[in-house]
Amino acid sequence: MNPELDYLPPRPRRLDHGIGCIGAGFIMRDCHLVAYHNAGFRVVAIATYPAGRARAEDVARLRQVPRVYDSVERLLEDPEVEIADVAVPPHAMLDVIRRVTAAPRRVKGVLAQKPLGMSYAEAREIVERCAQAGITLAVNQNMRYDQSVRALHCLLARGDLGEPVLATIEMRAIPHWKPWQKQYGWLTLRVMSIHHLDCFRFWFGDPARIYASVRPDPRSRFPHSDGICLYILEYDNGLRCSAWDDVWTGPAREGAESDIYINWRVEGIDGLACGTIGWPSYPEPVPSTLRFTSKRPPGCWLEPRWNKVWFPDAFEGTMAQLLIAVENQAEPEISGRDNLKTMALVEAAYRSAAERRAVSISEILEGG
Repeated sequence: MNPELDYLPPRPRRLDHGIGCIGAGFIMRDCHLVAYHNAGFRVVAIATYPAGRARAEDVARLRQVPRVYDSVERLLEDPEVEIADVAVPPHAMLDVIRRVTAAPRRVKGVLAQKPLGMSYAEAREIVERCAQAGITLAVNQNMRYDQSVRALHCLLARGDLGEPVLATIEMRAIPHWKPWQKQYGWLTLRVMSIHHLDCFRFWFGDPARIYASVRPDPRSRFPHSDGICLYILEYDNGLRCSAWDDVWTGPAREGAESDIYINWRVEGIDGLACGTIGWPSYPEPVPSTLRFTSKRPPGCWLEPRWNKVWFPDAFEGTMAQLLIAVENQAEPEISGRDNLKTMALVEAAYRSAAERRAVSISEILEGG
């Protein structure tokens, strides 16, 4: 069994593609721009949405972005902007993409934050608009570039674990909800569970159906249906995947001690892999972990370690895969079209919870 694992993102040939950033919130300021600086990528401009300058100017000063624009349209006029990096709330995504695709001067690629809009229908329109405009679209499903997630993908691709039998993710963590989430009426499935659903797809491909059960989170007092989310994915080959996305985790913010973590586990016919996700400790940089064993020699536990972390290092990978696709005139690893299946899986989870039944992904993809 080879202990060497492919857990780092590939690198584009060029590092001088001009990146224009749309959005100036936390995820852009402290994740995208930090990762791009560390990777040597070239950010040339930033604008907020809706129009305005103050927040963008603050971020530009902090992260050494050369130019600030008053609007998305002005940023897109910049001849050095080849790539639009869009990090806006989901209710704004479709409008921003409409502006990007309608701009007289076309960018070559778009990296869009997840979720790709407010619904599967919006995501499909975004994908179609970019395709019609000849713009390469990638989606920032950044958990795919968490180091333990990518290392497990390597193990599975090599066959070290054999045929997968059961995979689980257990999240006991309190997310940093944003003010805009209070207006939606939904919460965890489309914002947090989407990471885990996309990772299951990354590891194992597309499931046949999903069964989901949800209840509100007692801590989040604004109206929502899906606070704590439990779900099972069924694959036609017998594989079962399951996740517990528990954003309550007990009264950890109300005076009790906390027990916060994210663990994952994959059992195969020939081996077993377990890991942790270091994200709940952010802003403390805690790397995710992996340990694995196999019937193949040496037959013991192997525990590789690395210094990189999901936030912000994984964001290098999501931009890099878009830059590589633009260079090669190819589909990105996390293309918009591929991400439609993740959005459909999320939509199926909502339908399953509402109707208390297993829902096939084809119901959503075929418009049923």
